[in-house]
Amino acid sequence: MGRWLFISLLALALLGGYHWQQRPLSTAPGVLVAESPRQSDTDRAPFDFDGFHVTPRAEFELRARVLSAERYRFDAGARLSPLDLALGWGPMSDQATLDQLRIDQGARWFRLYWDEPLVVDTQQLFLHSANMHMVPAEEWVLDTLNEARPGQVVQLRGLLVDVEREDGWSWRSSLSREDTGGGSCELVFVEHAMVEQSL
Repeated sequence: MGRWLFISLLALALLGGYHWQQRPLSTAPGVLVAESPRQSDTDRAPFDFDGFHVTPRAEFELRARVLSAERYRFDAGARLSPLDLALGWGPMSDQATLDQLRIDQGARWFRLYWDEPLVVDTQQLFLHSANMHMVPAEEWVLDTLNEARPGQVVQLRGLLVDVEREDGWSWRSSLSREDTGGGSCELVFVEHAMVEQSL
């Protein structure tokens, strides 16, 4: 009985630690990230990565506030992209905006809910946020991304990519920050990642 009690307490401690790490950080009102993501043409050749054929579509770089994070283990893309980050910039990095929103993330989607009239036009919410599928180029990149808590600011650099698998399964990246709905998420091959420790 004592051993099972110890195991149960250890499991609860680990679960509590995980939820504490994912607890959103709050900041004073004000825009944390003024700049929009940067995208440019690329001449990078297609390459193979972890059993997938990867076609670079654009060079991509951004600094953004983490709105939410969702990990995946069992869907078709989990081996390639084990983590989605919902990211915001401009008004979607402002605590005054975020305090009015409820954020939900799952099944590779990102959703926003609100009850009261917003401090910004609703279109600005979607023009300044995105759900992005992270494809870490190296293990240290994944470790860095996994450390990012909602409310922190991250810096990412890499490629927007399309991927294909030998069995015909494929995944395409959005190339616009202005689209919504199916196919509007970015598939980001992340070659560099950094979490800013101070807000």
